[in-house]
Amino acid sequence: MSEETGFTVEADWSPHLAVDGGVVDVIVTVTSTTGAARAAGSRHAVPDVAQVIMVDCSGSMAGREIEEAKRATNAAIDALRDGVRFAVIAGTERAQAAFPVNQTLVPANDRTRQEAKQAVRAMRAGGGTAIGQWLTLARHLFAADGAEIRHAILLTDGANGETSGTLARVLEECSGAFVCDSRGVGRGWVATELRAIAAALLGTADALVDSGDLATEFRSMIEAQMGKVVADVGLRLWTPAGSDVRAVKQVYPEVVDLTGRRAEVNARSGDYPLGAWGAESRDYHVSVAVPGARPLETRAVLRAGVVARDGTSLAEQKLVTATWTDDIELSTQVNQRVRDYLGQTELDEAVQEALAARKAGDTQKATAKFGRAAKLAHETGRSDTLKLIGQAVEIVDAREGTVRLRAGASREEEMLGARSQKTARVGRATREG
Repeated sequence: MSEETGFTVEADWSPHLAVDGGVVDVIVTVTSTTGAARAAGSRHAVPDVAQVIMVDCSGSMAGREIEEAKRATNAAIDALRDGVRFAVIAGTERAQAAFPVNQTLVPANDRTRQEAKQAVRAMRAGGGTAIGQWLTLARHLFAADGAEIRHAILLTDGANGETSGTLARVLEECSGAFVCDSRGVGRGWVATELRAIAAALLGTADALVDSGDLATEFRSMIEAQMGKVVADVGLRLWTPAGSDVRAVKQVYPEVVDLTGRRAEVNARSGDYPLGAWGAESRDYHVSVAVPGARPLETRAVLRAGVVARDGTSLAEQKLVTATWTDDIELSTQVNQRVRDYLGQTELDEAVQEALAARKAGDTQKATAKFGRAAKLAHETGRSDTLKLIGQAVEIVDAREGTVRLRAGASREEEMLGARSQKTARVGRATREG
């Protein structure tokens, strides 16, 4: 571990490769103790933090939902650290700054917290839902402030009223500008929209069965952000000539595809955004295509490191090597940690394919994919996901992957879609190989 930065990089992989080449799958574990060190009073300054809370105030939120959303927003405001600059957006078919009304961010203190909570209490439900406009206003607020760590919460109870192309364009514009955690409540939200926001903006997506849980959820998200002390961390990957990175995915604490987010450093190296960090650990699956070589030849196939926004190294790089072999038994062995994470990733993919087929009216494919998901959940020990699958479809035999679709789509299916990307931590049995 680097004493200066508090970051370490470790890796697990299968060290033997067939002589005609193939794919090396590596689980890269990035750990930071930086947040704990700074909380203990190290000499490092805590970076500036900005927070925007976007609350769905559309007509469908009328009643208990809007009241619980306001209570949750006030709980989040109370959890802000003094000096954190913040704003609250009331979202309908347009975006309006509920606080402050001059569309700026203001520092959190006793006075501004009370003023913000008064403004929140005055919010009313009415109108439509245009999530892209909410995100655009958040982007403008962050751009005018310049804080190092920029975090947003987005709460919705309904489907976005804009076209999918409009939301996709807005997400592309907002990518890299801030991190956003999206949450659904009520019955009308769409899991694919929540996940698209989280994926593009390096946040999390989830949904709540009971709006009464919103306050606890909002407070938890804010407290997590208050522990972030390093902004814009990147995973730097180097591969030798002839080898190429095929895919990069975060696999813990949830699945996030980073493959298309590569920023080229040079011909052999690229950086993948990891967002802001506190004291935490995350796992990433890196898949590298490797050419053939002579038996018993050992070569480097990957170097993985962590860098700051300016490219400064934050951890000693981890070197991954492979030894080529003509022994089929050796070349087909898969590291257990790699196998377990690949199974969880496949589980999430099966769920998403099942839900997409269900919406498209392809019941045969949906049944097959739900069955595959149930089987994978059983095999990987994901009892939580298996329970969600059982709420969405009737599981006849999880071991065999036999299911029956229920009549009509349900909120349980959307709940499954929002939560299937969450993964269980797979422990490290060995240092490498």
